[in-house]
Amino acid sequence: MLALGFLIIRVVIGLLFIGHGAQKLFGWFGGYGPKGTGGWMESIGMKPGVLMAVAAGLMEFVGGALFAAGLFMPLAAILITLTMLGAIVKVHGKNGLWVTANGYEYPLAIIAVVIGLAFAGAGSYSLDALFN
Repeated sequence: MLALGFLIIRVVIGLLFIGHGAQKLFGWFGGYGPKGTGGWMESIGMKPGVLMAVAAGLMEFVGGALFAAGLFMPLAAILITLTMLGAIVKVHGKNGLWVTANGYEYPLAIIAVVIGLAFAGAGSYSLDALFN
């Protein structure tokens, strides 16, 4: 049952991050693509904006795909954690903890999940288990 639990966590979190990356990279799922996201990133001091948007999108997309598949879990966790740390530092940190005030509660919870699962392992229903 533990392996099934890990699979559910990996797939849900991983697919959500694939979606976030696709918003930045391709403008899918209501996203603004590199140019729109890049303009917003420049407005909060992240320059050059388009490059930052593409970098964040790639980290989310690739990190999410690896996480969902249970492949190279430490790398997946690092990629997702870096994007969440960026969100905390540049957007949410100044607002305190709670999400009701646009705080960093949600990105912190994501960091805990991905790092925790990276330490625990992807589980037996994963590509890491298949290749080891």
